[in-house]
Amino acid sequence: MSRQRKAYLLALAAILFWSTAGSAFKLSLDRTPTSEPQLLLFATAVSLAFLAIWQAFRGRLRKSFRLSRREWINSAIMGALNPFGYYIVLFKAYNLIQAQEAVALNYVWPLTLVLLSIPVLKQKISMMSILALLLSFSGIVVIVVYMSTSGIYDDQQSTPLGIFLALASSLFWAGFWLMNMRDKREEAAKLLVSFLFGFIYILIYFPLYLLITGDEFIITLPGLAGSAYIGIFEMGLTFVLWLKALQLSSTTARVSNLVYISPFLSLMFVSVAVGETIQAYTIVGLVLIVGGIVMQRAVR
Repeated sequence: MSRQRKAYLLALAAILFWSTAGSAFKLSLDRTPTSEPQLLLFATAVSLAFLAIWQAFRGRLRKSFRLSRREWINSAIMGALNPFGYYIVLFKAYNLIQAQEAVALNYVWPLTLVLLSIPVLKQKISMMSILALLLSFSGIVVIVVYMSTSGIYDDQQSTPLGIFLALASSLFWAGFWLMNMRDKREEAAKLLVSFLFGFIYILIYFPLYLLITGDEFIITLPGLAGSAYIGIFEMGLTFVLWLKALQLSSTTARVSNLVYISPFLSLMFVSVAVGETIQAYTIVGLVLIVGGIVMQRAVR
């Protein structure tokens, strides 16, 4: 088997696993007594363990922690953005809106990344890029306007706060990747250390959350299974597969372009696993969002 074919197979496996994440979020939060912080605590612990084992297997565990003061600070900030801030906000959004809507709206992070790159990386934006951003923004408008006029809020299937949080999560993710792009360390090592900081943050936050909200700390087998699945297939193994695919591919574009099928696969899994009826407005909105992202990449 050629290197490129291996790259395609690994990339498709990663995309397949990532596409199940939205359904796993919704099922874990809706059908178990697991709160958002508790789900993140266990999922991050699983992911952290997996990444540590992976680095140890590669003989790079100790090297991952030989960092300069600046690199420690970067990792501390990155851990606050992802996994801590990003997933706390995203999990809350999944609790407040339908999974199909969260999948579509969460996919605006590449647009947020472009917008943040203008002041942070001093990048210039062309007229075609502006048109691409407007095309994707129209997809967001389609989803939000339909939700606000269709009675979904009245049926309590979704809330305006959930829409806001789904969009706000893109700020955390885009901020994380901006810092990641400027940090030249090996990718798996960066992720391991940032997830260590993220785990520390959630370990501090979770008891405070229980104290303030009065929620109970309930451990169930389905809740643990959901956390383990998310920790491995959303945060851990999938990232390793994707990195390996990028390494094997002759160009990163040949595999990175495959990621555009992920949100549509996610809708299929949401329909089958969660049982939601995928609405036309979700598909139209998502096509516009992804179309703008593809257009944006084409004009780079």
